[in-house]
Amino acid sequence: MMKFPRRFLLEGLFESATINIIGLTLLFLTPGLVISGLIEWFSADSHHEFSLFATAVIAAVLGLSLRAVTSIADDSMDRPKAIFSVVAWSWVGCVLIGMLPYLFAGVFPWSRIDNALFETISGFSTTGSTVLRDIEATSSGILFWRQLTQWYGGMGIIVLAVTVLPSLGVGGLQLMTAESPGHESDKLRARSIDTAKSLWLVYFGVTITIALLLWATPNVGLYDAVAHGLSTAAIGGFSTKNGSIGSFDSYIVELIIVFGMFIGAMNYNLQYKFWKSKGNFRVFTRSSEWKLYVRITLSFIGVIFLMNWLMESVDVGTAFRDSLFNVVTLASSTGFGNVRPDGIGNFVLWGTASQLLLLFLMTVGGTFGSTAGGMKIFRMQIGFKALSRELKLIRRPNGEYPIKVGKEKIEEKVVASILGFIALFISLVIIGTVSLTFFFNEDLVTALSGSISAMSNMGPALGEAGPTSNFLEFERGSRSIIAILMIIGRLEIYAVLLMFLSLIDRLKVR
Repeated sequence: MMKFPRRFLLEGLFESATINIIGLTLLFLTPGLVISGLIEWFSADSHHEFSLFATAVIAAVLGLSLRAVTSIADDSMDRPKAIFSVVAWSWVGCVLIGMLPYLFAGVFPWSRIDNALFETISGFSTTGSTVLRDIEATSSGILFWRQLTQWYGGMGIIVLAVTVLPSLGVGGLQLMTAESPGHESDKLRARSIDTAKSLWLVYFGVTITIALLLWATPNVGLYDAVAHGLSTAAIGGFSTKNGSIGSFDSYIVELIIVFGMFIGAMNYNLQYKFWKSKGNFRVFTRSSEWKLYVRITLSFIGVIFLMNWLMESVDVGTAFRDSLFNVVTLASSTGFGNVRPDGIGNFVLWGTASQLLLLFLMTVGGTFGSTAGGMKIFRMQIGFKALSRELKLIRRPNGEYPIKVGKEKIEEKVVASILGFIALFISLVIIGTVSLTFFFNEDLVTALSGSISAMSNMGPALGEAGPTSNFLEFERGSRSIIAILMIIGRLEIYAVLLMFLSLIDRLKVR
């Protein structure tokens, strides 16, 4: 466990939970930057280690300084606006530091700082949309840092912070909930520090497992195995290859990645309980959300496989291989691609019916408590149940129809919050689509799917931004809108809204 001097854990010059925790999150970026710098140093392709080491020094000095001059008041985590504000601003701080290696190394010129910002936001939000023209031309250390931004963002930097900062015992669990929200019935019943350690333990285990499985295949070296292990566990989608997973042209590699994506989109709390129960599978089968996630994924694999087999004039093996991979990569909100010359992995070329099903998968995403993006299966459950109840009330206005998930009755305030989230999610997608089409003349399919992809932290979209393209297909202004949607989608809307409300309150006080 990382140890900090006592003066950095107690009283600073003034109280500010937000600045204090921003400093802490910057400190956690330092080891990743150092590791990436060492990889760059020992690589034979180029030498941009200064870019990574210099950023590590900046992150460490700035992080220690912010921690030194501030402290956290005992009651600072009692207000929802303060909690969400801390989470949102911490992510902003990490993004601003995280983009520096791209600029220092010249991957993006300073005149294109917006591209560096886009790539970094895409990383920390685990979206996987890229503006790199030639990924393989980028040096090893910089690419490893790119993979690490997704791994940091997957489980959440705040969750990592809670594991080592005892002073976050007050509000620590609330901060974790704000960053990685889940339904109360699925949360670990423990102190926040123990919960955070448990989640990171499982997350690390999943990452190592995927990396070792990939390394065991003849097509993948150690560097690529670790890099894709980081990205898969995070449900990120960044790859070190221009052709993503399709570059390996290996059925075994694709099956390992499918397994990793499927696991990564499952509730990590349930995975921890499964591990603690020594393999009691009932941990999963008792969760209605998990069962629905499995049913949706398997059903869509079957339906899209049949449509591709019957309509795309390919053999049954190719149809199943590419349908399986692309359904799982979109259902989990990962966004890897497996396009090969002899396959049909480019889903932009699939039939309209298949693409509509893919849009649905992109919107829904994975389960609560996972690293997946999207609206989440649980919210979809509640949304449909609320709609069903309204239809019943039209027929029998005096009836009582409580909303239940499994055997558990859901409180009305939770239902209202979820319905509000769904309304905001749809509204932001519509606003994004209209903005992209009206102001930047993007075609409707590309604009709509791009907005959904950004809000769901998906990566690829339909139209011009499919799995064989990158987001340079969008206008410069369009990418700014998409970057904003990526942040809102990763922080699940409420954190961003409350961040600005908290800022407005402070300005009013002054």
